[in-house]
Amino acid sequence: MNSIEVTPSQDAGMTTPEPGLRRQVMSYTKDLMLVRHKMEKGWVGAKHQHPHEQMVFIISGHIVFESPTGKIKARAGDSFIVPGNTDHQASALEDSEVLDVFTPYREDYAPKS
Repeated sequence: MNSIEVTPSQDAGMTTPEPGLRRQVMSYTKDLMLVRHKMEKGWVGAKHQHPHEQMVFIISGHIVFESPTGKIKARAGDSFIVPGNTDHQASALEDSEVLDVFTPYREDYAPKS
């Protein structure tokens, strides 16, 4: 049996993939990945897409999410799903913290050995 490991939340260990955004890769397997993001008020992410399905849960704050189907605003406690291969972009209306779940896991986010 495999052991169960806890990944502690560590602000000091977060990376900064772009100005105004910090990221911590939490627990993951080859099929699933949990990622914590902290966004500064005013941050506007790059428009992008990826083949992974993405589930988003807003821990705190207020974000705007744009996709071909329109624009939504999400606040603390809200969640939504982004289908794979969907163009999308997020921005922060206030300091925000978000949990993203990706399936399968994102090789581009995986910690480098």
